[in-house]
Amino acid sequence: MELLVRPSTAADIAAVDALLARAYPKLLKHDYAPSVLVTALPLISRAQPALLTCGTYYVAEGDGAILGAGGWTRDRSLKELGHIRHVVTDDRAVRRGVGRTILSHILIQAGAAGITELECWSTYTAEPFYAAMGFRSEGPMEVALQPGISFPAIRMRQSLS
Repeated sequence: MELLVRPSTAADIAAVDALLARAYPKLLKHDYAPSVLVTALPLISRAQPALLTCGTYYVAEGDGAILGAGGWTRDRSLKELGHIRHVVTDDRAVRRGVGRTILSHILIQAGAAGITELECWSTYTAEPFYAAMGFRSEGPMEVALQPGISFPAIRMRQSLS
């Protein structure tokens, strides 16, 4: 399958929103308790307009549709540190190279922008994928989504230097 990776735009918000809303519930259900997903999914399965228009968030198109998305942002305090952001693969396109293509593009673009280390707050589901892409686990963490709502994740890092 041929994939085109490009920076996302405001015109992609509805498609990425639909992708997140469709894929996350299916992909995460085997690794998280229903009680976690019922509170977290409404918060994590929404496209973030500011992220999609920041210039470092990308979509992968193939077969006439957006099959994956993801990006990175620079840390506010440490200019050499970047953060992997909201990576998703269409649940119908898993294991077809979509996630690898997006993440490889992110690594190249972040490195070209002077990022020397990337941090990822991985879902339990995606931990093996990030490990295969060279990220090392730093252990479990809780991501605060809203007051009283957190999401279990794995903090992971990769050096780009």
